[in-house]
Amino acid sequence: MSLRLRPVLRILQGTHNKHFSTATKVKDEQASQLCSFRTIENNPTHHNMNYIGKLYKVPLDIQQQLFQIGGFPKQFVIQANTFQEYAIMVRQPAVEIISYLTQADYTRPVNKYVIYGKHGTGKSITLAHILHYAFVQKYIIVHLMWGYHWFHNMKEVANSVLSPGCMDLPIDAGFWLKQFKVQNLNLLTQLDLRTSKDYTWNQHEMTSQGTPILGMIEFGMSRVKYACGVVDALLKELKLASTAGKCKTLVAIDGFNAFTSEETDIRDDNKVSVPPKKVTLAIPFLDITKGGDWCNGAVVLTVDKIATFTNGESHLPRYLLGKEGFEHLDPFLPVQVDEYNSAEFDSMIEYYKERKWIRSITPEGQKELELITNKNPLTLMKQCSFL
Repeated sequence: MSLRLRPVLRILQGTHNKHFSTATKVKDEQASQLCSFRTIENNPTHHNMNYIGKLYKVPLDIQQQLFQIGGFPKQFVIQANTFQEYAIMVRQPAVEIISYLTQADYTRPVNKYVIYGKHGTGKSITLAHILHYAFVQKYIIVHLMWGYHWFHNMKEVANSVLSPGCMDLPIDAGFWLKQFKVQNLNLLTQLDLRTSKDYTWNQHEMTSQGTPILGMIEFGMSRVKYACGVVDALLKELKLASTAGKCKTLVAIDGFNAFTSEETDIRDDNKVSVPPKKVTLAIPFLDITKGGDWCNGAVVLTVDKIATFTNGESHLPRYLLGKEGFEHLDPFLPVQVDEYNSAEFDSMIEYYKERKWIRSITPEGQKELELITNKNPLTLMKQCSFL
């Protein structure tokens, strides 16, 4: 925001006190129940069109398990930590997909949903809302926080020990197994899922048929050399378990078009770029999102221009996925996330005012803020960020 605009907006931001008194917290919680921009209904199962534009708090215990390692955009996390709460706005795209998941016929092959929209409109937050729903509904969650990282910010690249001609990302695979275990620990313990066959890793190490899935995951975390193979085995076992009715599985990938781009920073021994279909960590995710050979689950993906090196302006799935990627997912249901409407924009301004992030703002200043941000959620967050 330019210096010229700041006096007009009269946004006076004070330093947040991270140590609220107990009395203040109680007072804030009681007051929030009366706010038109909040709802005390924090179970996404109950969210419908009547809750559109209202913010709800993700319960702390769910936040610590489901989003302990990540799942929200970095700037949102910084803001949420400042506000001492993770508040998600109930928006139409999330409510729409949740209604589809509620009504789906899970005896048929999995339905696929592709969330798209301009950058900064809230696709990742929409996906987080759906993840919260899946967690409450006891789905096994197969969640990738941001596809771009595996192909451009990878930790280590090595020739595959189990799939000759392909490349491993062992550290990233080990990290993902840890995330999967944290997100699903309680459910995996209750369901007691076990492997359907033997998996041989080398001459001396194997995972026998009937081994608890958790045991195989822990092996992959401790022996990252074989972590990519463990991820492949895990996703195959989840497909079998879901189809057999032992569990429901939700696959959620943010920035899926990174999987369908030929441009990666992964290089083989000849310094040639390796496409995702030759990366052992990506192959099982491409397989499970194909979706035709398993049921009792769902696939929810986002596509975004910044997930690839796309130079064009289109944010539509056909353009971002490319012909091959589009055909890989087809058929799927596209769900668009737009900028805030006027009611949602006003709710967010009221939320910032309640959190003392905006101390005061005139109607004229709010209108100007609406114009310069075009009601884009990310742009609004940046314009109202700390000085």
